[in-house]
Formats: sequence, C-alpha cells, structure tokens
Amino acid sequence: MSLLGLYPTKKALKEAVGQPLRYEETAIAGPEYQSNGTVVVEGPHRDRLQWAAEVTLKDGKIVKVR
Repeated sequence: MSLLGLYPTKKALKEAVGQPLRYEETAIAGPEYQSNGTVVVEGPHRDRLQWAAEVTLKDGKIVKVR
C-alpha cells in the first residue's frame, strides 16, 4: 500500500526534504502514515500515476527520498 503524494513531480518531493510530508491516505482499512520510518508515496494522482518514491521520515519530516 502507499500514500498519495501531493507533489506534481518526484523532483518537487525531493526538494521538500526537511519539511512535513504532504499526502492523502489511500487505504480503506486504516491509516498508513507513520511519522518515523519508511513509506511508499505515489503521485501526482491515483488515476494518473507518474512517479513513485520511497520516503524516509523522522519526527514527521522528510529525511530521504529514493
């Protein structure tokens, strides 16, 4: 499962390192966001997937984007 990133491009997501992740939950069963750890983020829209990234978070802020 993954989160929907509210960034137009993966480059824009990478430029947001050090800031809180802007996202929408996509899971039906419950929240997937965790403020510490690694999550998969896709964007820019669920129906028009153009990029995906593995994002590492610490204290709710983006530390690394792969």
